[in-house]
Amino acid sequence: MHRLPVIPILLIFCMGSCHSPSPYKITDWPVYGGNKAATHYSLLRQIDTNNVTRLQPAWEYHTGDGDSISQIQVNPLIINGTLYGISPKLKLFALDAATGQLQWVFNPEHPHGQDSEKIQLSACRGLAYYDGGGKDQRLFYSAGSFLYCIDAHSGSPIDSFGLNGHLDLHDDLGRDAKDLYVVGTTPGIIYKDLLITGTRVAEEAAAAPGHIRAYDVHTGRLRWIFHTIPYPGEKGYETWDDKEAYKNIGGANTWAGFSLDEEKGIVFAPIGSASFDFYGGKRLGDDLFANCVVALDAATGRRIWHYQTVHHDVWDRDPPTAPVLVTIKKDGRTIEALAQTTKAGFIFLLDRQTGQPVYPVEERSVPTGSELTGERLSPTQPFPTGLPVFARQSLAGAGLNSLVPDSSYQDIVQRLQHYKTGSMFTPPSKEGTIIFPGFDGAAEWGGPAYDPSTGWLYVNANEMPWILTLVDAKPPLPRQNIAKITAGVNLYKMNCMTCHGPDRQGSGNYPSLQGVGKKYTEDQFLDLLSTGRRMMPAFKQLSPAEKDALAIFILDFRRRQKETFTDTARAPENPYHYLPYNSTGYNKFLTKEGYPAVSPPWGTLTAIDLNKGTIAWKDTLGDYPELKAKGIHTGTENYGGPVVTAGGILFIAATSDAKFRAYNKRTGQLLWEAGLPAAGFATPSVYQAGGRQYVVIACGGGKLHKHSGDSYVAFALPEK
Repeated sequence: MHRLPVIPILLIFCMGSCHSPSPYKITDWPVYGGNKAATHYSLLRQIDTNNVTRLQPAWEYHTGDGDSISQIQVNPLIINGTLYGISPKLKLFALDAATGQLQWVFNPEHPHGQDSEKIQLSACRGLAYYDGGGKDQRLFYSAGSFLYCIDAHSGSPIDSFGLNGHLDLHDDLGRDAKDLYVVGTTPGIIYKDLLITGTRVAEEAAAAPGHIRAYDVHTGRLRWIFHTIPYPGEKGYETWDDKEAYKNIGGANTWAGFSLDEEKGIVFAPIGSASFDFYGGKRLGDDLFANCVVALDAATGRRIWHYQTVHHDVWDRDPPTAPVLVTIKKDGRTIEALAQTTKAGFIFLLDRQTGQPVYPVEERSVPTGSELTGERLSPTQPFPTGLPVFARQSLAGAGLNSLVPDSSYQDIVQRLQHYKTGSMFTPPSKEGTIIFPGFDGAAEWGGPAYDPSTGWLYVNANEMPWILTLVDAKPPLPRQNIAKITAGVNLYKMNCMTCHGPDRQGSGNYPSLQGVGKKYTEDQFLDLLSTGRRMMPAFKQLSPAEKDALAIFILDFRRRQKETFTDTARAPENPYHYLPYNSTGYNKFLTKEGYPAVSPPWGTLTAIDLNKGTIAWKDTLGDYPELKAKGIHTGTENYGGPVVTAGGILFIAATSDAKFRAYNKRTGQLLWEAGLPAAGFATPSVYQAGGRQYVVIACGGGKLHKHSGDSYVAFALPEK
């Protein structure tokens, strides 16, 4: 076997600790996404194109706390022979990476003691690791709204950090956010003795701001904050017509993680849309720094540059993943750049130091004729050139699904005639606007993989059309003299309809609420409103009377529907939180049979040569078993990213058919496929322990109405 040069390898994996000069070992997977460049790349090559067909399960660890709707989206860390993962109920655990044997478990269920309120069970995609030298090794991860600092050896909270080992992410935002939805989803990133972190916030009008914060890894003290919605005197403040917006508008949050150029001390943040996602009448202007890639001085939080990928976004087209740090050759020059993949199927390739596009980006005219009162859309949007798009961007060119019976085909033809379609930037409407690619991409939160030895970027994509429909909103509730059922219906439309649909039938990945009264008691439902769960935020901003009215409607308590609604505890309505329109939900454009209304492929995997600006290969990713049995290869929606190795392999799960696949990274040939106990909606990790190379995937299922799982499965070659 060819021996790799030692020094360059060590430099690639240099640690970010100011206390320890020792580098990570190439056998580890020490950072979310593999490394701080977010490349999903491993230098291991024991598993290669010649022997990958011999892969077999090496061990499986069951967390034991899954349920019928739980998920695991975690990219686990492996450091010095220990695997660190997170369970469906957000328990942090450590395993022997070679055997899967449990070493310890930390349960965050009651952050302030057994009698305190439970954490919110939100999605958690990973954790961060800090090595301070000696025995000072720390793990940082979020469970709901709490950011924990855990001793990597014992699994115990480090009491000197924050309050008994944790921070409340509602704090330090410069605004009262205690009753708003603020959770950690994707882990922060370590720079020297700082943990730089973002958050997920609500997408409706009553949303917290998504400011980026850096905390001291030892004390939990806030060291710097970057205002993603700028304050007076800060760059970007001028892009908001309403000069009070910074006090009231939320969102613009880094929910998708970070990448870091450690040598230059620059952290790169993909910043989400401003709230409310689909109507911008109360946030007129370009809304910086929403929908931007922002480069910050990692030590101070000072803005170095920014680049906006969508102006005044009303389509939920925020950057879905951290930008990947790449090095390309163009016109005889070597350029240190970053590649930002988008939900629209674009790649923005930007110079890492200046933020200038490596290939031209054209500002093109787009439709601006909105029927929504008070809306003012941007007249142009940026279109990258020089690199191929990796997903279809119009139904006109894609065609409709002809695999279904003719009656179903005619049904989608007729329905399409009533929707607005054409441009990716067709304005939202009351009739319904086709969003294609959809709200979950093209690119999604799993992120792409990048091979620094070839300059190839590998990105998996969804090609699912969605329907965005807005309706007139009800005016704010009177405080008294109405029936509780009337109050409950209005509260549902204001707070729940966007996810669960106008008739409680569910939409997208959100479940139906019809008949939910048979599943929950009133006390259980009220507890759920207070804590939230998974994709559902907590509704702490609702008063007890409002929660009661909402329970009467959703749980269908008919005997109490005529009771009089009286609310003396509700705080005065913030006028910024009242919008004239609501969305009817995240609704996919489907056939009667439940297939995407667009023709296949519905999921793809593409290798793009960034040096040449061409597609090296492209394949359909995933299958519907019943169509595969007929010889029809369609692809499926997919969540979680690929990893690529020096052994010539690209590994990916992500698909709804619960398969784990290995491709030849050069040719795109499928070399190996294995069934999983539940769909692996996560990014795998590659590591070596005891001289043996492994690839491990979290098998949580739960999305796309697939059964849930509770296991991590590691694969390896047979022992000799």
